[in-house]
Amino acid sequence: MKTLLYIKANPKTDKISRTFGISQKFIEAYKKNNPEDKIIALDLYKENISFLTSEQAAGHAAEPDEKNIMIKYAKQFADSDKFIFAAPLWNLGLPSIVKAYIDYVTVKGITFKYTEKGAVGLLSGKKAAFITTRGGFYSEPPMSEFENGSRYLKTILGFLGISDYTLINADGLDVIGQNVEKIIAEAVDKAVKLAEIF
Repeated sequence: MKTLLYIKANPKTDKISRTFGISQKFIEAYKKNNPEDKIIALDLYKENISFLTSEQAAGHAAEPDEKNIMIKYAKQFADSDKFIFAAPLWNLGLPSIVKAYIDYVTVKGITFKYTEKGAVGLLSGKKAAFITTRGGFYSEPPMSEFENGSRYLKTILGFLGISDYTLINADGLDVIGQNVEKIIAEAVDKAVKLAEIF
């Protein structure tokens, strides 16, 4: 049995969020194809993830302390086998709560370690996918140069040792004249197909 951690980052509800509309279809298909697997849904807004305090930040340089809230999230992250991130592109990046969450789970001795050659991720062999919606077209130049959502997530997960990374994006949703329903349907189709092999 594998554990899939479904990380949601949007203050909108499942019914309103276009991102969640796609990611929920992935989850439904995943459940159908992997009935024995455990799925943990982690809604970052409902978890009230906040920015690190000075005390928590100091914990990054110390040995893991069970009293530090970061340890709870870092261990949950490290104990999971697969990850689905669902978040829209906001102002060319991720919602800030995602970065706050990443700061919680990037803990020395749990998700990465230092060696004589520098930092080494401890989560190799795991896989991740990012499902996102974007108002403009950010997959090709010149606008791809401005996209810092998927770019950041792929980079930080690679730092933690997760190199198996897939992006599913629905672009151009706010561009006048675009067929939004078709764009979302195509993203849903990709998500369902990914769920069959994820």
